[in-house]
Amino acid sequence: MSTTEIKLSKLDISVIGDLFVTIPNGLVSMRDDRKKDAWSVDVDSFELSKFPITQEIYQAVTNENPSTFKGDRLPVETVSWIETVNFCNILSELIGQDKCYKIDLDSEKVTMNLSSNGFRLPTEAEWQHACQAGTRNIRYGELDEVAWFKHNSNNQTQEVGQKKPNKWGLYDMLGNVWEWCSDIYDETVYGTYRVFRGGGWCDQERSVMATTRRRSHPFSFKIDDLGFRIATNTKK
Repeated sequence: MSTTEIKLSKLDISVIGDLFVTIPNGLVSMRDDRKKDAWSVDVDSFELSKFPITQEIYQAVTNENPSTFKGDRLPVETVSWIETVNFCNILSELIGQDKCYKIDLDSEKVTMNLSSNGFRLPTEAEWQHACQAGTRNIRYGELDEVAWFKHNSNNQTQEVGQKKPNKWGLYDMLGNVWEWCSDIYDETVYGTYRVFRGGGWCDQERSVMATTRRRSHPFSFKIDDLGFRIATNTKK
């Protein structure tokens, strides 16, 4: 039996199919408080996982679990950006879809094919549009009701899906773990640093907003409040 077949046998394909919700198209208003910039992005309809990727799913796909806090229904964390895109490529291959990412480890260059039918990280604009659910609100409810953060997390991640979702059926967009996005933050200043969004279990209320942007190195940075969720293009 091949490695791919072993992994596939551990993964209930219906779990992946049921994981996604359709995000409608729309216009999202972005801002960067550091540079005092603001801009708008048109977002096409796409599919986004309703939860952050859990340790159960991550381990079924990769045969690994790097998380600091262990539990099948806890979000996977302590993953670098490159590990998340590797996950997307492996999952795409398992499901029989085209890979979204071309990865050159020698040069640390990663290119993404946005037209691929495989799995990928959401763009930063897609992530914010999905979190705000068509509004311009910084949160989609009272923070204690929708997010795990420093005030209520008991100093660790919590099982996904326990807090209230936003109106598009997405859970844990705020709090629990920050989520890697596909975008480079500011190549002229930070090189290949990638964006992550949403706030984590150890953050104060002021950091847990739909508009908060952070960034770090895609190959070396990993921490116990940073995970990811996955996207795919809406079938035409």
